[in-house]
Amino acid sequence: MSTEDLADDLDKNAQIDGSLPEWSGRLFFEKAASRLKGTVKRTPLMLNNNLSGKYGCDVYLKREDLQVVRSYKLRGAYNMISTLEKEQQLRGVVCASAGNHAQGFAFSCRKLNIRGVVFMPVITPRQKISQTKMFGGENIEIKLAGDTYDDCAAAAKSYTDSHNMVFIPAFDDYAIIEGQGTVGVEILEDQPEIDFVFIPIGGGGLAAGVGTYFKSASPQTKIIGVEPAGAASMQLAFDTGHPMTLDRIDSFVDGAAVKRVGDISYKICKDVLDDLLSVPEGKVCTTILKLYNEDAIVVEPAGALSITALDDYADKIRGKKVACIVSGSNNDIDRLPEIKERSLQYEGLKHYFLISFAQRPGALKEFVNHVLSPTDDITRFEYIQKTNKEAGPALVGIELHDKNDYAYLIRRMKDYQIDYFEINKDDKLFGYLV
Repeated sequence: MSTEDLADDLDKNAQIDGSLPEWSGRLFFEKAASRLKGTVKRTPLMLNNNLSGKYGCDVYLKREDLQVVRSYKLRGAYNMISTLEKEQQLRGVVCASAGNHAQGFAFSCRKLNIRGVVFMPVITPRQKISQTKMFGGENIEIKLAGDTYDDCAAAAKSYTDSHNMVFIPAFDDYAIIEGQGTVGVEILEDQPEIDFVFIPIGGGGLAAGVGTYFKSASPQTKIIGVEPAGAASMQLAFDTGHPMTLDRIDSFVDGAAVKRVGDISYKICKDVLDDLLSVPEGKVCTTILKLYNEDAIVVEPAGALSITALDDYADKIRGKKVACIVSGSNNDIDRLPEIKERSLQYEGLKHYFLISFAQRPGALKEFVNHVLSPTDDITRFEYIQKTNKEAGPALVGIELHDKNDYAYLIRRMKDYQIDYFEINKDDKLFGYLV
């Protein structure tokens, strides 16, 4: 029986009695873990002293950022492709992805010597294309299609049908979920007593797999899903009772910024998650910088989600054993300025204003000498040109030494009758100007 037929049968069984299918037993995941040996790296579960000290508990990091392709996605892709029937493998496989799934898919094709076609959006950074080619070698072909993932995925599925190949989804398939769940197998083998496990959520495959395994092998463990606030598609599904497509998302946490979670992964997560949290993208950036500065750990935004959520559970996890899944480290160094910027804004240290300075000599000097404090720093200054070529308001970026200095800055601008508008509070305007 193919994985497609298996998924159909299991899904029907689950719908009949409303319970998880037989597939949800721990044996399925342990067999998958055995199947992945020799291909997937067993990543370490590492006690983090800084986080443990901060929260008064034992915080273990499951380091999937150290995986062969620098993310857990290899587990699901290899598990599904390797369990296809021989006839399906000979037909070839297709995926749509601009990131970690593409790289795991490519590595699997090369390992199994199967022909694969990777569809990526036209806007995909060259670095990600190069990485995918490196992992897949001669076994894969890359096709660029569409400006968005949705357009790219539609093109990939159309190509799959017209060429009689097999589509390998990023998360919404039982074989994919089973492979991702092997992360949980390794966690419990290394640390049998875990009180809480924090799992990043994009499409929901990782949370569905790990959550299901824990409910079978360690039912006392609390399963906490974490998604980015700007792409909270699982929360939308929970609120409405079924997956729905978000109108728009903040794509910054690209490894987890999904407009719509999977139908299968939603049904499973609904049963296995004990709580679902969303965390601001700016706070994720702060976590990324702290991990790098304090522990020399480089993670992608999605990889920092689980750790970012610990503040929300600080009281509940004190004295407990906690596992956070660090899902990946495919982070482009060119994104560092944006990460710093978002972190500073979230922490209340960076503010942008449109300021109309009085048209008189010394107005700017007065602003610098009397409105700003000695520790404030102007990080950006440019005049907005009017259509008549006269100077309009100035775009001024100000970085504070302490977030509490913000109230003083606003009071001084009012005292000196500065004509200002803070654009941080207007998402659309901020997006246009900054």
